[in-house]
Amino acid sequence: MPDYGWQKSSHSGEGNGCVHIAAADDGSIKLVESDDPDIIVTTTPAKLHAFILGVKAGEFDHFVT
Repeated sequence: MPDYGWQKSSHSGEGNGCVHIAAADDGSIKLVESDDPDIIVTTTPAKLHAFILGVKAGEFDHFVT
């Protein structure tokens, strides 16, 4: 996993299924899951903010079985 100064939630504990987040020098946001660190998702702060608001509002609850 490249060293972007990754951070993970304090709620993740020591488990392996954690999402790590980092702000890159170009202003983008990087996301990676600890189970598959070779795949890095890149987004913008605005898109990540919109996604988080959607999660909080329950917009994705229909995906949960």
